[in-house]
Amino acid sequence: MLGLNNNRQKNPLWISFFALCLLVLVGCQAKPHQGLTPEQIAALQEQGFKLTDNGWVFGLANKVLFDSDVRKLNASGVQTVQNIGRALHNVGINHMRVDGHTDAIGEDGYNQQLSFQRASAVADTLAAIGIPRTNIEVRGRGKLEPVADNRTAKGRAENRRVAIIVTAP
Repeated sequence: MLGLNNNRQKNPLWISFFALCLLVLVGCQAKPHQGLTPEQIAALQEQGFKLTDNGWVFGLANKVLFDSDVRKLNASGVQTVQNIGRALHNVGINHMRVDGHTDAIGEDGYNQQLSFQRASAVADTLAAIGIPRTNIEVRGRGKLEPVADNRTAKGRAENRRVAIIVTAP
């Protein structure tokens, strides 16, 4: 048995295999930017995206907001989404998720539908500038993920939003 271990330690193939396994394990643990290039990361940062555990998110510091009970983007919102879409499309980012949100006013089912329609409005605007619509996942989150206090008018306004999440190029 001791002789077998000595042969393994001296065998270059065994050492190469062990080194390769270590590299694979280390590589699996490191997820610095999920396959994005430095140019893509710079574009995301320039547009106001923040890196989170869920990917690169637009909608934390900067937001696409909606008026109460409104499902369509206003002119300012359209311009913001078009600018983001062009910047991302220009650096080859063409896969994303759009999450729509509402405040806590209204029935859950209605808010769920409204949040989905808001996300769809943003996805349609992104598709209109060239991002394939099939590459855009749309989710309605309703009132499930507030970012502000729903007891105040200001907080409710902050919660009526859409977040754009980039998880891969």
